[in-house]
Amino acid sequence: MSRRLAYVVISVVFANYLGNAFFYVLQAGVTPVRVVGSLACLFSIGYLQLRVFSRPGADLRSARAYLALGAMALLVFVPVLYFPNAWSGMPGFFAGSALLVLPGRVRWFVFAAVALTNGGIKYLYVANLAELAYYVLTPVVSGLVVYGLSRLPTLVGQLETARSELAELAVSQERLRFARDLHDLLGFSLSAITLKVELARKLVGQHTERALRELTEILTIAREALKDVRAVASSYRELSLTDEVESSRSVLAAAGVATTIEFDCGELSPRSRTVLATVLREGVTNLLRHSDATRCSIRISGDAHRVSIDIVNDGAPGETTTGRGSGLTNLATRTTGIGGSLSAQTSPDGTYRLHAEVPATPVPEEPAGERGTAGLPIPTRFAHVLVTSVVVGYGLMAATLSFHDYELLGPFGIAVALVSIAGMIALVLGLVSRPQVHLTPARTAAVLGALAVCVYVPQFVYGSPFIGLPGFIAGSAALLLPRAAGWVGFLVVVAGQGVVFSVLGQDAVYVAWGVMAAMNHGLVLYALARLRSMVSELHEAREELATAAVTKERLRFARDLHDLLGYSLSAITLKSELTHRLLTIDPDRARQELSEVLDISRQALADVRSVALSYRELSLDEETQSAQALLSAADIDVTVRIDPCDGLPVDVRVTLATVLREGVTNLLRHSKAERCEIVLSSSPRLVTMDIINDGIPTMDRNSRDGSGIGNLTTRVGALGGSLDAGPTSDRTFRLHAEIPLGS
Repeated sequence: MSRRLAYVVISVVFANYLGNAFFYVLQAGVTPVRVVGSLACLFSIGYLQLRVFSRPGADLRSARAYLALGAMALLVFVPVLYFPNAWSGMPGFFAGSALLVLPGRVRWFVFAAVALTNGGIKYLYVANLAELAYYVLTPVVSGLVVYGLSRLPTLVGQLETARSELAELAVSQERLRFARDLHDLLGFSLSAITLKVELARKLVGQHTERALRELTEILTIAREALKDVRAVASSYRELSLTDEVESSRSVLAAAGVATTIEFDCGELSPRSRTVLATVLREGVTNLLRHSDATRCSIRISGDAHRVSIDIVNDGAPGETTTGRGSGLTNLATRTTGIGGSLSAQTSPDGTYRLHAEVPATPVPEEPAGERGTAGLPIPTRFAHVLVTSVVVGYGLMAATLSFHDYELLGPFGIAVALVSIAGMIALVLGLVSRPQVHLTPARTAAVLGALAVCVYVPQFVYGSPFIGLPGFIAGSAALLLPRAAGWVGFLVVVAGQGVVFSVLGQDAVYVAWGVMAAMNHGLVLYALARLRSMVSELHEAREELATAAVTKERLRFARDLHDLLGYSLSAITLKSELTHRLLTIDPDRARQELSEVLDISRQALADVRSVALSYRELSLDEETQSAQALLSAADIDVTVRIDPCDGLPVDVRVTLATVLREGVTNLLRHSKAERCEIVLSSSPRLVTMDIINDGIPTMDRNSRDGSGIGNLTTRVGALGGSLDAGPTSDRTFRLHAEIPLGS
């Protein structure tokens, strides 16, 4: 249902309520004072209802709303003194508005008081018990209709807002997951690289063989870190506990920490194994960063049910509780997430102990779509109760009208009427109004036929048009049939009910009442069923929308990881390989390269934090200098021509810096270039960047399948620009990006 259709339905239903009252005013006698006075009151009621109480976004707890509610009470009850019979349907507006405006239980007390008051007023004019019950039910049902039609559009808007908040929450959770993985995986790798580079630099020229071993391990860690970048960007990475034990042994030995390791545990599930490996990795990382330990013992033990890890060192750590520092907080989250526990404390003897215990086989992860769904959510339950209450209320009102015709129907006729009403309620609640029920054309025809039998057979057999609820057929047709056919059927049923009233001998007022009653019943059923369906659809779609938001966030992280860390780790790998070759022939140059590796690794650590927190603004000047130094280190003759770019917008500079970084990374990875030219040209309307090299690519460089070029194309395209990459006619490879600038 569109928002416009919802307002049309609400307006028509309310207009029918008001029009029905006006017909009764005319039936009681036409005088100018009665006509003008009644129209003034009815239009005022309609205005207050549509413009104050039913308007989405209206502040219904304001003084204006309370003042409007007081005015509504006067418009509903004062005219009863002048139009006692005609005004009996108006208290429903006040009852529904009271539910909207008043707080807590007070509103339901007022709601019930309005129904009883209406019955008390009619007690002065009617003696028939069935008719008296009808007038008690009228404000109950019409009040719920007014409340429901006014409340549900706002409720749908609230659900849309909640849906967005849920998606944002999912994004926040995804950011936390990425931050944990970045910290746990890459933080360890980059810390190990930094440590080993410092050690290798000290060993250059003195212990060449030891320095070569350290460089080999640096290369291994850097290549593994590149794999970690891809793993974190795509999904959760399953760590190897055995590999982490060996890596920890090597890193601690390089740091001069005497280490003993006991590793004896049975078969573990992948989740438990990964959590223990993460605890080990984070524990060793914290030891290296925050303590001056000289000795460390690591013990991993367990049985078929529980496994524990203890990391004890004699240093004085900077973190002493799980409540301080992101590393230990992340570990506590991971361990408790699979039913384990984690503690960290300093002992009286000056040792520091990190202890974690996890189940060998944790319980399966709860599917994301099932979390927090114990019982129906309040909006869905509210919509279900509202539809049920209104449908049953209409049924009870129809039953009271049947009892009013007791002399005509007799006991058997009353029984037939009640059975037909009960059958209609069952069909509507069981099949027509349920959003999850999808009927075939044959079953749709059967349902509509059964409803027609329940309505029209008793009416014509007993000669009373008040038996049954023909509006339910109209509303069901609009709900079950294709849109055009449904509304045609709706109009046919509504008009047909006027014919039925006329054929069965009712006067013009009752004919009009029959048409309006059928129209209202049908529109109310249609509106509440569709709005209930919308609430249900929104509820079912929330995980899909959250997943879409998470996917978008994952793509952003993947781009940043690839652009930032991929470059840094490639540079570390390249320079480490160069240092490995220079170590025996040019120790001074090797030491200089290691100093640059150390700077890059420290910058990469900063990049880890920036990617986990938000987007990092790259510096085009810094990237130009870095690219020139890196290409020179790779023995590539580089020429750089860069126009002044201080006046470029920030997003353009960042994108160009990313293009430069990715272009140089690809050149180093995928070509054997000897010469490279980097050109940036800027004009008032356009800025272009070209990265040209003479390398022979080892892959189809014109392909757009690689993530690097694809990411760049996305970034440049977001600014209205274009990017091309491929071989040129003079046997060079050219990466060209151009971005338009505002006038």
